[in-house]
Amino acid sequence: MNKFQGTTIIGMVKDNQGALGGDGQVTFGNTIIKATANKLRVMGEGRVLVGFAGSVGDAFALFDRFEKYLKEYPDQLVRAAVALAKEWRSDKVLRRLEAMIIALDKTTALIISGSGDVVSPDDGIVAIGSGAPYALASARALNSYTSLTCDQIVKTSLEIASEICIYTNSDIKVEVLN
Repeated sequence: MNKFQGTTIIGMVKDNQGALGGDGQVTFGNTIIKATANKLRVMGEGRVLVGFAGSVGDAFALFDRFEKYLKEYPDQLVRAAVALAKEWRSDKVLRRLEAMIIALDKTTALIISGSGDVVSPDDGIVAIGSGAPYALASARALNSYTSLTCDQIVKTSLEIASEICIYTNSDIKVEVLN
């Protein structure tokens, strides 16, 4: 079983704009237990958007630490993400956390994992969770073949993922950095 079932988070940076979206579904095994969860946070004094896939308690523990690094390294998203990934990988307690994070500002989109990964894709589009492959594929196609804005692409790609992935619903929330 995919340990990140029940979540789809997608983020994108384009034209000095950042958008992050997520669905609202939370599952426990093969049961939907909540349909309207908010998996997105605004951090770094409103300059950074963050979303999570995985255990909620684990994500909140990571959000607290990430916020600390964003304060320590203001306007240095990559440096804050690397600091979090280093702590996450090396700390005995944090190492057991089961979550993934997307963090983005207006120019950089990152996936951060507990295995020490901090990945910024070439096209500025990132996705995590069970519906990630569907949302990512549709976002890349929309980005290549339409003139939709960043937030429109994020929302539409989540709608498409919700029509395909049984662990993604259509209660979509999108945050935007302009």
